[in-house]
Amino acid sequence: MENTLVMKEDRINGENTLWNKLSNEAWDVRQRAFLQSGGSTHVGASLVTDRGNIYSGCNIQHMYRSHDIHAEVNAISNMVSGGDNKIERILIVAVRAFFTPCGSCMDWIMQFSDDDTIVGFQNEPGGDVQEFTTKELMPHYPK
Repeated sequence: MENTLVMKEDRINGENTLWNKLSNEAWDVRQRAFLQSGGSTHVGASLVTDRGNIYSGCNIQHMYRSHDIHAEVNAISNMVSGGDNKIERILIVAVRAFFTPCGSCMDWIMQFSDDDTIVGFQNEPGGDVQEFTTKELMPHYPK
């Protein structure tokens, strides 16, 4: 049986204020990403919880790359520090053609979500959001 990811596109516009809010937060925090020399990808992430709270984070590179903090993990850490523990939707932004969270970041997202949590990606401010459920990205993830 072949698994395929079903991509849905959701245009950021005035009609979708939640995506707008997450997009604005993620692109804003992305500007504060900390890269070591040689690093080139600034990443921002913003999420909304089941209680409606929004948390954001950017990537932080360390001189010893094994200590890097990814934007998704930074946003999730801020969520937990803020007293929440369930992601309803997360948006990751970077100026890249197409990307998804790495396996480690997906583990973190899965720990604080369910199969229907929406993971979105945007590669330019105001651009299309590529949307997946966590189940589409990690169909065999143990729960």
